[in-house]
Amino acid sequence: MFVRTASERDLEAVRALLVETWHATYDPLYGAEGVTAISERWHSVVWLKQLMRRPRSEFIVADTGSELAGMAYAAIKESDSGLVEVEELDVRPSMQGKGVGRMLLAELEESFWDCRLMRLEVEEKNSRALDFYRAGGFVELQRRPATRWVNATIVTLEKPLG
Repeated sequence: MFVRTASERDLEAVRALLVETWHATYDPLYGAEGVTAISERWHSVVWLKQLMRRPRSEFIVADTGSELAGMAYAAIKESDSGLVEVEELDVRPSMQGKGVGRMLLAELEESFWDCRLMRLEVEEKNSRALDFYRAGGFVELQRRPATRWVNATIVTLEKPLG
């Protein structure tokens, strides 16, 4: 398996990976219909293309050679060039627990070597993700209510880089 920069030819497979991963993770919390509504908005190929073209960002995939095992996307915050925000890091359910997430996170950290902080947000009921990030050195910064899409609490985590 290797981590590489995503290309437009990957976007349908990335979308499928995101939909599969989000349903496996969030259906028990929000129901399949709620997750489908979120995925239609946040995981469309049109939206993914916009992310890919954003300056000062990295859009990467973990590729097994036959399928995508995971993806990650991060960008430098416009108002603070020393802060990189991880907006997505998802691993196909069948590949979770096999080091894919660590590979993706390490690649993002290396890509933004000149930033002082990495920050991300996790739904507080996603305990597996919270445990993963805490084991990787992230600490909780704050909690806040989620968007209008769901009734949830978002945990903000950050980690010093460099």
